[in-house]
Amino acid sequence: MFRYIARRFMLSVLALWAIATLTFILMHSIPGDPFTDPKLPEHIHQLLLHKYGLDKPLYEQYLIYLNNLLHGDLGDSLRFREQSVNKMIAQGFPVSALLGVEALAWSVSLGLLLGLVAALNRNRVLDMVTMAIAIIAISVPNFVIAGALQWLLGVKLEVLPIARWGGIEYQILPAVSLGFGVVGGMARFMRTSVLDVITQDYIRTAKSKGLSAFETVWRHVIRNSLLPIVTILGPLIAGITTGTFVVEQIFGIPGLGKYFVNSIYNRDYPLIMGTTLFYAVILIFMNFVVDVLYGVIDPRIRVVGGKEG
Repeated sequence: MFRYIARRFMLSVLALWAIATLTFILMHSIPGDPFTDPKLPEHIHQLLLHKYGLDKPLYEQYLIYLNNLLHGDLGDSLRFREQSVNKMIAQGFPVSALLGVEALAWSVSLGLLLGLVAALNRNRVLDMVTMAIAIIAISVPNFVIAGALQWLLGVKLEVLPIARWGGIEYQILPAVSLGFGVVGGMARFMRTSVLDVITQDYIRTAKSKGLSAFETVWRHVIRNSLLPIVTILGPLIAGITTGTFVVEQIFGIPGLGKYFVNSIYNRDYPLIMGTTLFYAVILIFMNFVVDVLYGVIDPRIRVVGGKEG
């Protein structure tokens, strides 16, 4: 077990180094620099490059960048004065994470329920209606859902605020908008998984032992159907808690997405590389958690001698 964890840790570190290096190369391969402006006097331009070390050779900038990463320093923003990237992430991510968790809580729960209902009523009216809802949920972009909810519930009915961030009433519309597509994807995935499980021999054995339909579904179908679902939960959690850019912009939410979008527009090198690496850390960590949960859900899966078996 220890060897397995150690190997995964080293692979994770290697992946983070590759992402950091690739992001650094891509940022500096774009012509110009963050301070390129025809209206900016050349001597001021050179002073700014010198202040932030951008006049040094690329290999030296890269080594400085890696050294700062090893000390947990993501650098200072080039556009937000006297703001470190660490501080900006600390300010913005809790908001994005809260929004993502709220979106996941309702969308995954509803999606799993719809998928289970559809599978247990295969080729019936309920199955077709459920899958129609799932296809619509997947097909409609979240920014369209956001606009429709703002118009209906915010402008027309005036029951919820249409923008800004505050109490729970401000969080409902963005959370619903963000999780709407997840419902459809989760429902279809769960339906496929349940249909595969109910054809297995151990389900027939459970029925032959006299277990009721409810007991069979609760003790055998759901548990085993969740196993493949777990494999997508890691990337899904990482993606939805960090990929809230569009929804945050629509609802004026002060999350990390605002900083990320602005960093690309302003070519803010430290902020781009810092947020990208931060997202990568979350994604890699969630994939590791998925591997652990995989073994918890299915006792047949074990990690022995550092190998999966």
